[in-house]
Amino acid sequence: MRTRIKICGITTIADGLAAANAGADAIGLVFYPKSPRFVDLERAAAIARAMPPFLQVVGLFVNAEAATVRQTLAAVPLSLLQFHGDEDEAYCAQFDRPYLKAARMRPGFDLVQYAASFGSAQALLLDAFVDGYGGGGHAFDWKMIPQGLPRPIVLSGGLDPDNVTTAVRTVRPAAVDVSSGVEVAKGVKDHAKIAAFIAGVRNADV
Repeated sequence: MRTRIKICGITTIADGLAAANAGADAIGLVFYPKSPRFVDLERAAAIARAMPPFLQVVGLFVNAEAATVRQTLAAVPLSLLQFHGDEDEAYCAQFDRPYLKAARMRPGFDLVQYAASFGSAQALLLDAFVDGYGGGGHAFDWKMIPQGLPRPIVLSGGLDPDNVTTAVRTVRPAAVDVSSGVEVAKGVKDHAKIAAFIAGVRNADV
């Protein structure tokens, strides 16, 4: 099975096109105002509309008001939502879009129970637990991932071109998600690193 690839934290059309042209399946736009990768609606809409056909555009939210999510959906053509805060299933499922729910991995966290509480999620995105929201570019111990989860998983947290081949071979996720691991600065992507990251995933799929 081919591992899907999402390049998150896209802030420019050029970076989005670099991800698409290198073979990414999806790009992520961050609608969390406290993030250095935050994009406003005007810029997000311009990026989304510049992407080629069949590339998924994912909107990332953290504890946003439902009205804010709806306003974003009205302005930006998003195909998938990603929730990184303390949202419950009823909240996540109300927008008539498939969604990913982030799980903040740490020792003692019951991922099986968590997965059961988000049965409507398209997948669970596994990220490292840090203060605040988002993985902060940190990896977590992949041994904490139990077998036989009821939802597909998207592996995130500290991935980069150097470790993604090992990560995919070890975990065999449905998809991987990277942001800081392919950047030269926060919100500024390195196009060569994007290409190397995608090549690393493809090497693992062989």
